Amino acid sequence: MTRQVVVIPDLHGRPDLLDAALAQYPEAYFVSLGDAIDRGPRSMKVVEKLLALKKEGRATLLMGNHELMAASGLRWYRQYLGTHDMGDYRRAIEGFRSWMRAGGETVRSELGGLTLEQFPPLLEEYLQDLGRVVYVTEDGAVHDQPPATPSVLIAHASPPVRHQQYPDAMTAALWLRPFEGPFPMPDGVVYSVHGHTPVPVPARLGRHLYIDMGAYETGRLALAEIRGGGQPKITVLCGRGKPSLGSKYPRFGEPVSVQAVDLPGAPPR
Repeated sequence: MTRQVVVIPDLHGRPDLLDAALAQYPEAYFVSLGDAIDRGPRSMKVVEKLLALKKEGRATLLMGNHELMAASGLRWYRQYLGTHDMGDYRRAIEGFRSWMRAGGETVRSELGGLTLEQFPPLLEEYLQDLGRVVYVTEDGAVHDQPPATPSVLIAHASPPVRHQQYPDAMTAALWLRPFEGPFPMPDGVVYSVHGHTPVPVPARLGRHLYIDMGAYETGRLALAEIRGGGQPKITVLCGRGKPSLGSKYPRFGEPVSVQAVDLPGAPPR
């Protein structure tokens, strides 16, 4: 039996769009591309829902660069509690401040305050066990390593590759932009799916598919349904937001066809 697998890109604090995705695909297994937190209004509700899906056995949660930034300061702070090394504490504070500047301030505002000393347990639980790259085979199975059969590679920003700025390939997979590719992929990978770089419409560049439509501000959430070795089916949920803001995103590659679904309260297309 083939399991239905749906990829969800950068939610950035939009639990309403996550709820709409679950309603659109009530029986699916989901892979979250990361960047579920920051920028949008309700990061903690998104975290709560994603963790619930994972515990139900209905989701694989991947790390985005925003989760990496959120986890960095916390990791150094937890290390400082054991070492009492002020160098560890300095790195913790620097990491925390970098996260705040990059979007974490919205999480702090949402909670009414946020420090390393009183870090939200739910958010820490979410950050502790996030994958970097997975591979989905035709039967809908999710693998941590390239399988022997054809597969689809799923990662936040790019396939894992060595890069002069990011010597660690798994870190590069959280940061690289499309213009730095196309990227080599393991044998047997048919195509890859990524978020990270907002696009006005889902686009294919070589064998890489980019589906982040800036949902937190545009209200447009693109979902990629993995269908064996064939091209994915892209459904764009159109919810509350300012879709005109998508015009500022770069256009590149080849636009792919999508099916649009209007949600209650969405502005007219």
